[in-house]
Amino acid sequence: MRDFRDAKAMAQTLRESLTTKAVTISHSESLELVSRMLGVADWNTLSALLHAERRDTAAPIVKFKSSTAVYPAVPLRDFVPFPGATFPLFVGRENTVLALNHAFENEREMVCAIQRDSGVDEPRFGDVYEVGVLVQLVELERLQDGSIRVLTRALRRVAMRGFAALSNGYWSEASEAPEIPPIDAPDLIRRTIQRFDDYAAAHGLLMPDIWLFFDQTGDIGRIADTMAMRMKLPVKDKYELLAILDPVKRLEKIEGLLDVPARPLAPAYDATRRRALILADQRRHQFATLEHLLLALTEDGDAAPILQASKADLGLLRQNVTDYIDKELAHTVIETGTAVPTPAFRRVDRRAALIAQEFGNPEVTGTNALVALFPETRSPAARMLADQGISRFRVDKAIARSAGKDKG
Repeated sequence: MRDFRDAKAMAQTLRESLTTKAVTISHSESLELVSRMLGVADWNTLSALLHAERRDTAAPIVKFKSSTAVYPAVPLRDFVPFPGATFPLFVGRENTVLALNHAFENEREMVCAIQRDSGVDEPRFGDVYEVGVLVQLVELERLQDGSIRVLTRALRRVAMRGFAALSNGYWSEASEAPEIPPIDAPDLIRRTIQRFDDYAAAHGLLMPDIWLFFDQTGDIGRIADTMAMRMKLPVKDKYELLAILDPVKRLEKIEGLLDVPARPLAPAYDATRRRALILADQRRHQFATLEHLLLALTEDGDAAPILQASKADLGLLRQNVTDYIDKELAHTVIETGTAVPTPAFRRVDRRAALIAQEFGNPEVTGTNALVALFPETRSPAARMLADQGISRFRVDKAIARSAGKDKG
């Protein structure tokens, strides 16, 4: 915006857009509203600032289209949605409820604005980030406590041109923020999907069925947004991903976030892992499997006590795993050579490093490896743990109890 004529044009556009949505305001009211959307107390103040050229001239983080539209709006405190996601919103603030009701009575579209500070109860334009998300309202449910649960589907990114509270709730002025056409990057997609699979397994994330086919679609933007929506990140970091309009750069940023710094193995677990490889070599097995690793973990100084605290019968577990290794893996015997870790074994290695990072461990422990084993649900090792009722949930509880005792 260069001068007061641009502000007046914005006010006229706002007034016309609201009229199409059955909201009538006067010309002076539209000027006052534009001023409030821009974070200024009133029109006289805004006009003076524009004439004096004292407005903040910092460039936006992206170049936006000039055409705008007015939508009902909902400010989000601690959540960043991404296009393509379907998610529930729980609404309780009066201005948000009013905006929501208006949206449901009309096109069922509204803008989600992400608050910079979740502690602000009555946000203004300066309290929300520059990029928001246009969403479609799918289903509304009024709860007994007076709040509303609304199922929404995120459609696309928008640039926030204005945001304010009116007598009928929050409204925003927004323009389209289209993605930059991506270049082909199959290697980037493959690497990031592989890393995210480990991340999802380590954090117990549920992925949509279509995720299995994403590496074949080549839709970098959709792949990146699906990952970003589910990553456990602070709001500021998630918003930074939302604001990147180049899908390739967004996926590169995610790859960097998934790149776990190398963590050394704790001496006890290093010995346990080597013992698993020796167990395979002693039997001349071609591969070191998760069963070899589980057998070694039953004698690990960190993992074994957690298994016992989870009500595992270690003697029976060792016997069952040993029987499986000796009988079911006999066909993998080779004449010469050393055992090679299977892909599942290597996945557990990577996942254990992620879990060590999550727990804040400077080194990877046997407990980290035990937790990392559970996502391998098709492995006999995981099934033998399940046969004794040993689940990740039970192990996590045992770890928490053990941590509590250590602090005490």
